Amino acid sequence: MSLTDAVLLIFIVLMLLYAMYDEFGMNLLKGKTLLKVQLKRSNRLDCLIFVGLLAILIYRNITTQGAPLTTYLLISLALIAVYISYIRWPKLLFKSQGFFYANAFIEYSRIRAMNLSEDGILVIDLEQRRLLIQVTKLDDLERIYHFLVENQ
Repeated sequence: MSLTDAVLLIFIVLMLLYAMYDEFGMNLLKGKTLLKVQLKRSNRLDCLIFVGLLAILIYRNITTQGAPLTTYLLISLALIAVYISYIRWPKLLFKSQGFFYANAFIEYSRIRAMNLSEDGILVIDLEQRRLLIQVTKLDDLERIYHFLVENQ
């Protein structure tokens, strides 16, 4: 196994761990999930460029008679990237003490203000940061509002 294969294998393992944490780990951490809301996907173009570059590397590895293991690892990396960007949905998970947004847990006590923009984006102001939350369905904004009012 070459250094390139080892680095590819490390990235594959890290991406798989991230996908498992995103899908299963956040549900299990910090107590029971009280509300789950799907968010709009972003960075699809970035993934498309990444997969395109991987396709170029796969093509180059095949045409230059590269190691088959490298080809398989590159294909695996491309498949995992497609899963993370196009198949799974980003989500907002509300727990009893806070919520998970972008894989980070934010406690309710950190919220300073909440506003709703005209185009349906929920703006949550924290101490030093502003979260812009775009939901897939506008009805979810009402569910979030009712949840926060009932649980605060």
